[in-house]
Amino acid sequence: MTASGLPPNVRDTIVTVGTFDGVHRGHWDVIQQLVGRARATGLPSVLVTFEPHPLEIVNPGAAPQLLTPGREKLEVLAQGGLDYVAVLPFTRTLAEYGPDEFVDIVLRDRFRMRELLIGYDHGFGRGRTGDVSVLRELGESRGFTVDVVPPVAADGGDPVSSSATRRALAEGDLDAARAALGRRYSVAGIVSHGEKRGRLLGYPTINVVPESARKLLPLAGVYAVVVQTPGGPFGGMMNLGPRPTFGDERVSLEAHLFDSVADLYDAHVRIDFVARLRDVQRFASVEALVEQLGRDAEAARAALAASVTPRDASGFVDVMHPKA
Repeated sequence: MTASGLPPNVRDTIVTVGTFDGVHRGHWDVIQQLVGRARATGLPSVLVTFEPHPLEIVNPGAAPQLLTPGREKLEVLAQGGLDYVAVLPFTRTLAEYGPDEFVDIVLRDRFRMRELLIGYDHGFGRGRTGDVSVLRELGESRGFTVDVVPPVAADGGDPVSSSATRRALAEGDLDAARAALGRRYSVAGIVSHGEKRGRLLGYPTINVVPESARKLLPLAGVYAVVVQTPGGPFGGMMNLGPRPTFGDERVSLEAHLFDSVADLYDAHVRIDFVARLRDVQRFASVEALVEQLGRDAEAARAALAASVTPRDASGFVDVMHPKA
């Protein structure tokens, strides 16, 4: 095992570990309790996560599309008040560690763990056999404490989870996803050159290529969005999916920004999904499409006016204050 990257003067830490895909409200509760415990004890807080998702190594066929791949996850975690975030390469060698090996080699030797705080359903080590009872036994024999954070309930009473959030997005249910995440679902990417059809239609667009091919995109459709750009946030409308009127079946993210004429080619942007307006449709003529785009623009502006606040537009700060 290589060095942890922790400063040499850090001798003991309080640690949590997990995939944390989505950094949803359940994850956020773990993080806030970790930070609170760190402040109370004077121990630095360390969050250990993995790249790639463990299932990509142990069972690639079952590996999910990700809510927060790579940089997106780190951007959310950066707002949690953590002292350190460690991204551990998940390899076949690591996958074969038993719970005792993972605790001893990774958490204790590498990250100097004295206290462990985990979610109620957490498991690690070979076959996820390192459940709460096993970890408590290891803690007793090795001299570290184990605290377990209970689940956070979703609106329906079931625990908030990454898998339930993925299902909500696959159905286009942005409200359920936002309730689970404590913030709007978003996708980050780079603005690329498109075919400039939107400009000819009177609705110039930016074409956004997600940073990760493993990013989960919501159900295809037309959405009201807020696009975070280097020049600030702009409301807009976006087509996610194919463009059947032009015979283009490729899935793309093509957004028209209201009140912006900025050149954003090659810029890094983040698209926050506000409301789903309609399904993708094939129109009989370009004129019929343009008429619909006018209606979409009105609907998107209305959705933005009803729901966008300065807090939302500024980024992820509403993680701390999820809205109904």
